[in-house]
Amino acid sequence: MEIAYVRSEPAPQLPAPASARGVIGWLRHNLFSGVVNTVLTLIALYLLWIIIPPIINFLLIDAVWSGSDREACVGPNIGACWAFIEARFPQYIYGRYPIDERWRVDIFFVLLAAGLIPMAIPRVPYKSLNAIFLLIIFPVVSLILLTGGDFEIGVSWWLTLLVLLLIVEAIVFLPALLGATSYAERKRPATLALVPFAGFAVVLVIMGIDFGLREVETSLWGGLLVTLVLALCGIAASLPLGILLALGRRSKMPVVRLLSVMFIEFWRGVPLITILFMSSVMLPLFLPDDVSFDKLLRAIIGVAMFASAYMAEVVRGGLQAMPKGQYEGADALGLGHWQKMRLIILPQALKHVIPGIVNTFIGLFKDTSLVLIVGLFDLLGMVKLSLVDPKWASPVTPATGYIFAGFVFWAFCFGMSRYSMFIERRLDRAGH
Repeated sequence: MEIAYVRSEPAPQLPAPASARGVIGWLRHNLFSGVVNTVLTLIALYLLWIIIPPIINFLLIDAVWSGSDREACVGPNIGACWAFIEARFPQYIYGRYPIDERWRVDIFFVLLAAGLIPMAIPRVPYKSLNAIFLLIIFPVVSLILLTGGDFEIGVSWWLTLLVLLLIVEAIVFLPALLGATSYAERKRPATLALVPFAGFAVVLVIMGIDFGLREVETSLWGGLLVTLVLALCGIAASLPLGILLALGRRSKMPVVRLLSVMFIEFWRGVPLITILFMSSVMLPLFLPDDVSFDKLLRAIIGVAMFASAYMAEVVRGGLQAMPKGQYEGADALGLGHWQKMRLIILPQALKHVIPGIVNTFIGLFKDTSLVLIVGLFDLLGMVKLSLVDPKWASPVTPATGYIFAGFVFWAFCFGMSRYSMFIERRLDRAGH
């Protein structure tokens, strides 16, 4: 006779089948989940089998690691000429920077790493002090280190900078002052507007001090130094300018909106290579006779303006994606326009467009190689310049140089991409 009963406790949980877990489960789910995926996986494996061994042979097994001239890299079955890269490596980092002064560039790299690494790690404290160092102290110290300081700048040059500063101040703070309805609302933007002028005065004094350093013209800069200077200045300028332009394009003030639209559409409608050419040839024609902007400075301004226009459209997309309730909620709390943007809207909008922002940064980093057209030799420019040396002329030298440059660019761009993915995961609160 069978006796029925009710289980008083849950049945023990059985492990998943071996074919659905571990490495086998991952392969079955991602690479062999169906007939089509299986065929594509096998084709991809076959192509990798054909491509990867020759690449490994060229880069590692058959490569030449030491030598003093082209004779080491000439012959049958010769791979990459890494001896050429070793011989030219200082030029790829410093360009034609004087050898006895390269310690200044080394300090620049150390200060950059000392500022970026703690800022990139979320749990490192004192973020405000770190930001002040990166945005204020580091640029001034780097300018003095790399150039030598003690600038002899004419009055017209400073007046030109002052006029540009006044224009930026009017664009940034005038809407807040006009839209304020009380003294308290006017006090904060008016106080903030005085900060750039104080900084301008401090920089004016510092740039006139003789620090005893040898002057190094920017025409001697090159290699990774120029690439990082262009990329860092472009990134540091394009993000805040892009945010201001995006806010201006969505402004209810017709003049501000029209100026923002004209700026964005102009810079987005012109190729960067044309902007660099115009900044090198045409810009000096519109300046006073005793005002002469450095060629590198002109390139930095052109790159920053170009990138800020694209950044403005990325940020505007994030602003448009914000639900209307966020604006209404901020208004219900009695927040002013800039308080609403700073505390409620922009933090959420920027989080939504992190991929687009990083994509713009990566594109900007790669576009720095275009400065070769105006006579500036970045990393890729120095590689191309070194290839004309008959001492290292060989069939594999060009390929080795370009592979090295491509790997450096890939390392920086891949690092930015992975860090942006880390920030996205950290800021993702959808599952919490």
